[in-house]
Amino acid sequence: IFFRARMICSVWGLVLLALLVPAEGCTVLLAAKGATTDGSLLTSHSNDGDGITDGRLFRVPAMTHPPNSRRPVYPSPETYPRLVLSDGSRGTGNYAPTPGQSDTRPLGDIPQVNATHALFEATYGIMNEHGLSAGESTCSSVSWETFGYAKPKPPKALMSIDELTRIAMERCTTAREAVQLMGDLAVKYGFYGPDSFEGVAESLALVDTQEAFVFHVLNDPTHTSAIWAAQRVPDDHVVVIANMFIIREINVSDSANFLYSDNMFSIAKQHKLWAEGTPFDFTRVYSDGEYAHKYYSGRRMWGAARLLAPSLGLRPEYGNLKTDAPYHFSFRPD
Repeated sequence: IFFRARMICSVWGLVLLALLVPAEGCTVLLAAKGATTDGSLLTSHSNDGDGITDGRLFRVPAMTHPPNSRRPVYPSPETYPRLVLSDGSRGTGNYAPTPGQSDTRPLGDIPQVNATHALFEATYGIMNEHGLSAGESTCSSVSWETFGYAKPKPPKALMSIDELTRIAMERCTTAREAVQLMGDLAVKYGFYGPDSFEGVAESLALVDTQEAFVFHVLNDPTHTSAIWAAQRVPDDHVVVIANMFIIREINVSDSANFLYSDNMFSIAKQHKLWAEGTPFDFTRVYSDGEYAHKYYSGRRMWGAARLLAPSLGLRPEYGNLKTDAPYHFSFRPD
């Protein structure tokens, strides 16, 4: 019953989001428990997908796995069919081939755990049986090619945001656990993004029954690891992610509210993106700003705040969304 109720809440979030912003972008709206009338935590995701996303929804059952099992990691085309499996390994009938389709070949594999949770998944892991839920928004990030790096051929990174969210739903019960697991996997096995005009980095809004986090991840300069950061959302706040990073100054002494990869500072310092001794603004350091045009992200952020917290008096115009930081990471609705 709880699993079903959480699903209904997420659907409600999608309806609310449709009232707030246009759907021509992957926009995420998150509400922490003190920002809802009944104490629910909500996250949502409008998936633009250019109209060609494989939108099938599957329930993957809870499973147990033999000792020394391996968990295949699959590519993430997102178009139909995003995955083809004839062995029922993600649930009987899920991803079954139709005539002419062949099983998807894994990119690689990682050690499997003894037991995995039931979950709903589409392009991404959506929600598991413990109420852990996620919404996704692709973001721009610094281009390492401008620093002279080349992408390995063939690619060496194993983890997409699609597979990271599925693995997190399979193995975690809380948003904090999911953040740490996805970050560790991305660093160890390498992260790759969609490599589209939208950017190659990713953001997630994660909620469980008590806490909410925003998670940002991008590939490292070698394209074999990752850089990531996460920030806890205050209990009475809401968050809007509109295809751009939103985490600003990282408080290194506050591990309850900030988590990040060990290489976050050193890579920024090495490439002169940040000067040691100055505040570390994750978005200013690692974002490439609004990628489509000015106001592409900011106008959606402002639009949500205008409806949910008009008392803030935020202005729709600004200079540079990345460097000027005109809008808050999160805010309290009126």
